[in-house]
Amino acid sequence: MRKIIDNKIFKIIYGLFKFVFIAILVIYISFLAIQKFSDSGTIMGYRLYTIATGSMEPELTVGDVILVEETKFEDLKVKDVITYESKVAGMEGMIVTHRIIDMNTETKELITRGDANDADDPLITFDQVQGKVTYKFMIISLLTKLVRNKVGFYFLVFVPLVLVIFLEIADVVTQPKDEDDEDEKEST
Repeated sequence: MRKIIDNKIFKIIYGLFKFVFIAILVIYISFLAIQKFSDSGTIMGYRLYTIATGSMEPELTVGDVILVEETKFEDLKVKDVITYESKVAGMEGMIVTHRIIDMNTETKELITRGDANDADDPLITFDQVQGKVTYKFMIISLLTKLVRNKVGFYFLVFVPLVLVIFLEIADVVTQPKDEDDEDEKEST
């Protein structure tokens, strides 16, 4: 086991894997925590959302992670995909991501519809708009979908976590033994 841990190539690959894994985790959790606890809910005008329904398929599917940028009404146009807060009875506060199909520039009212839906959403006003969808995170979306699956969770979270813990313990357990051997060699 010590041979594997001492292998320089293994150390580089393992160190890089551990750094990337921890960096992505810290950035993602930090972004979500700041978004959750900031007064405006945004970080420099951006928010992260996860798509919960299939109403925007095929462009956005369940589990996709999107970046939404705050925007001015004047910057919106028909066919833009926006995220807004519903005020429909029974759905108050629900976050919806749909495409603008018509807009009234005088009253700042929008008509939206999910790409997979047959009917328009109830009329919304600009004050309900959280922002315009600017980016879909392909890799994070894929990882989110895989982690929601039991097999994916096992191979993408559980196994790497156990591997990192095992290798860290193995390194700690074998390290003092090697130092004691070096001390004995030096004293003879």
